[in-house]
Amino acid sequence: MRDFRPPQQPPQPQQPPPPPLFPLEPRRRPWVARLNAAASRLEARLAAVGARVTAAWVRIGARLRAAATRWRARILAAWRRIRRLAIFAAGVAAAFVAVFIYNALEPPPAPLTANDVNQAIASALASQTPGPPLSEAAYQAIRPALVVIQTKTAAAGPAASSSTGSSAAPGPSAAAGGALGSGFILDAQGEIMTSLHVVADATAIQVTYADGTTSTATVVTRAADQDIAVLQPAQLPADVSPATLGNPRTMQVGSDAFVVGNPFGLAGSMSAGVVSGLDRDFQEPDGGPLLHGLIQVDAAINPGASGGPLVDQAGRVVGVVTGLINPTSQDVFIGIGFAVPINVAGGAAGLPQD
Repeated sequence: MRDFRPPQQPPQPQQPPPPPLFPLEPRRRPWVARLNAAASRLEARLAAVGARVTAAWVRIGARLRAAATRWRARILAAWRRIRRLAIFAAGVAAAFVAVFIYNALEPPPAPLTANDVNQAIASALASQTPGPPLSEAAYQAIRPALVVIQTKTAAAGPAASSSTGSSAAPGPSAAAGGALGSGFILDAQGEIMTSLHVVADATAIQVTYADGTTSTATVVTRAADQDIAVLQPAQLPADVSPATLGNPRTMQVGSDAFVVGNPFGLAGSMSAGVVSGLDRDFQEPDGGPLLHGLIQVDAAINPGASGGPLVDQAGRVVGVVTGLINPTSQDVFIGIGFAVPINVAGGAAGLPQD
């Protein structure tokens, strides 16, 4: 094929630009230079102002972002608190709803009347049963160890005489063909402690335990200077209940004191009083020994109580009844009795002393 190309025309020479109609010469127009300089300065100031405005916007944007972050954290924290409070409020509301439903299903009881109050007070007072007195507890503690001692003598009448004068041993109570006195189980072997003047002139001794068991007995220990004797029974009861020995040093004037014995043959009797004196001396009648360091009590002591225990509030034996003072010729109690401290009596019987 034939190549048709347009014919190339030769390059035209470039014409120089036409000269300006009004040629300007800087040296002839100084205000133009000044105008250009002012424009440059204005442009620089505008650039500086723009830079400052840009920096200000950047700072404002940063502060706005920080504030937004802080407010977002605060809003989230408040939301969490509101959510917790909402849960608590929901629980309280549920409780109130439950109470309301319960009250609706179970109506409250009728209001109390004055009669109801009086009946409640009367019932409460009736149920207030006072505890047992101390004397009752003491008696229950010593009762199983109490022993009735019956003696026979060569001559009819009491085994120990009573003299007229300012002092007397209450002695055994007169019984048919002999006399009665008191004692208590001293140890697990069944030995019985009593006053010596109860059995001093006896030709035969019979003891009766709290359960009704009877046995003959013999004197195995005599301590005349303390008016103490220890008996050994031939037969023991099925249940041997020794007395609990206390500490007479704990007894003070005014302390409760209880005498348990068989006055006038009335087995298992108790009289109550207080310790009215300590460290007393007592002259046994009919030229008997002078006893020292006795406990003085105002609990009643009468014939048949000699040899019985003097116990404290807990029923512990703190003494052995030995005598009384009566300025008349009557061998009865008028307010002053004596007991040998159990530590002294125990030492006389061969027991170890504290």
